[in-house]
Amino acid sequence: MPDDSHSHPAPSEFPAARMFRRQLLLGIGAAAPSGCMTERRRTIAEPPAPPPTPPMYFAMEDDGHYIPEVNMSQFNPAYIRTEVDFETDERPGTLIVDTPNRYLYHVHGDGRATRYGIGVGRSGFSWSGRANVGYKRKWPRWVPPAEMIAREPDLEPYSSANGGMAPGINNPLGSRALYIFRNGKDTIYRIHGSREAWSIGRAVSSGCIRMINQDIIHLYDRVDVGAPIVVLPDLSEQTIESI
Repeated sequence: MPDDSHSHPAPSEFPAARMFRRQLLLGIGAAAPSGCMTERRRTIAEPPAPPPTPPMYFAMEDDGHYIPEVNMSQFNPAYIRTEVDFETDERPGTLIVDTPNRYLYHVHGDGRATRYGIGVGRSGFSWSGRANVGYKRKWPRWVPPAEMIAREPDLEPYSSANGGMAPGINNPLGSRALYIFRNGKDTIYRIHGSREAWSIGRAVSSGCIRMINQDIIHLYDRVDVGAPIVVLPDLSEQTIESI
């Protein structure tokens, strides 16, 4: 029988064996069997951090009431209070409510105005026209009108007969209210504060104009009783009430 002991390489000389030895020398582990492979970890992206809160929207104490910092993760930065160029024929001191774009402008004159973000009345409660600031109140009581109570009977405890809702951060009128009058008569509409930053830029209220509390305080200190109010119509709405 022929001696073929030298015709085949030793097991250690097979290419796979040589590769295995090379991996050991280089410190590289051999591949694990496919049935026992470690599952690759998924990378979960961190949610983006909310933008920093401008100092004008920091928490504050006002007449014994605590107003929390504006939650910037819920507040569209397009509605941050700012002074802007604004050409208008309306006299200084006028409030112009740009309903379609969800802004309120306090006219300074000389082509400038302070612009505030607002929430407006939802469809069916929209209105437009000219009016005036009849009076204004700090930390007002909230008294829902009879029509609102008829739609929402659970508001009966806050009726005029029951004295309304006491002032406070959870009061729907917030920290300040400007009462809108036309021809000496209360329209039942208000420009008021709100702690719901998410609602600014939206149509959510029952016809009133809402601002975050820090903004209504800023406006309140600068607007006079009797100041003109001009509310521009949102022509995309199905129901527009002129006052």
